[in-house]
Amino acid sequence: MDEIELKKIIETLLFITDEPLSAQRIAKICEIDDVEYIKSKLEELKHEYDLNSKALSIVQVAGGWQMATRPEYGIWVRKLYQTRLTLRLSNAALEVLAIVAFRQPVTKAEIEAIRGVDSSGPLDTLLERKLITSIGRKETLGRPIIYGTTEEFLKQFGLNSLEDLPKLETIIPPEIIKEVEEKIANSQKVSNEENDSSNNKPIEEINDTNENDLNISKKEDIEKSLDASNNLEN
Repeated sequence: MDEIELKKIIETLLFITDEPLSAQRIAKICEIDDVEYIKSKLEELKHEYDLNSKALSIVQVAGGWQMATRPEYGIWVRKLYQTRLTLRLSNAALEVLAIVAFRQPVTKAEIEAIRGVDSSGPLDTLLERKLITSIGRKETLGRPIIYGTTEEFLKQFGLNSLEDLPKLETIIPPEIIKEVEEKIANSQKVSNEENDSSNNKPIEEINDTNENDLNISKKEDIEKSLDASNNLEN
């Protein structure tokens, strides 16, 4: 197919899709082996839309390409869908999401060390909305879950990758960043001390505890047997 026809096909795919399309996927659909060639056509389309100041734009988001309305026309889109329920994130959820986005991978304890309050509710909300996800466990006491952002997060905030996030130093004063780092360090120190304390517990103490538990269990079993015997005799 010629270049003009190819660009029309790409434009159609971007218009109709509800998910970002990668250049590789578009190349496969168009039965073209040269992915770099598809990328160049995408860039050309993007430039044409920007040059002509169209209401729609072609953007890179979440590792793919998609057609989107320009921000300045968002108010009219909201008016069109004003009867639909819009689920907004609470301030607490936004705080937690910001911490995960900029500090990932991060644990619940580290999030709470920064915020100073329990963050179970906001974490559940963000997990439910698929804006964050569990990406593993930290090798420390209790092996707590560590969280990171998702592809859905990138799509919702119009980001192509996490590298598109603004630099923390440009939006938060250095003294605040230092304070946050100290809170996280203190949280990790407490966790490590608890871990060391647990590992250094004397074997004799552990054995004594287990034996006491076993003796209590045996005593309870004997008492139950005696009660059963008395009931039979009566």
